Amino acid sequence: MLKVATAGLTALFITASPLAYAQASFDRQSAADGPRLSAADVERLTDTRISLIKTALQLTPDQEKYWPAIEEAIRNRSKDRQARVAAAAARLNELRDRSVVEVMRDRDPIAFLHRRADALIQRGTDLKKVADAWQPLYHTLTPDQKRRMAALALFVLRDLRDAVEHRRLQFEDSDDEE
Repeated sequence: MLKVATAGLTALFITASPLAYAQASFDRQSAADGPRLSAADVERLTDTRISLIKTALQLTPDQEKYWPAIEEAIRNRSKDRQARVAAAAARLNELRDRSVVEVMRDRDPIAFLHRRADALIQRGTDLKKVADAWQPLYHTLTPDQKRRMAALALFVLRDLRDAVEHRRLQFEDSDDEE
């Protein structure tokens, strides 16, 4: 039980600091200022997440052989997400110097749908690769390891939900000011 509590507290502290940094970065910069985190920041955050998961699971030597595929899938997913964010930022930069009237007049909803579909396909493909990489290891996890994994997943999902809600409220606040 002490190991579980220690792993949980470690997970909390390791996760909280990069998330606090990311949130502070978001608060200091507006969406128009460009990417909130540099590529190095995203890589450090990914490293921290990977380390957190591996530490919390306390893998046995037999389970360790499955870990490289999982780590690679997580890293690839992070890199692909960063590329999608960079592409979206580049698209916004293209539109930034144009007036709203020009943007509305020249918009191409079909091109938008294609870009959105491509992004969703890429996200789905990356997520499938992560799930496929996890499958062999997951079948070897003990009930205790599965509980720790579930607790981490709940923690991450709650943080995601809170971040989405925070962004939604900021968006509503900016709409009210205009």
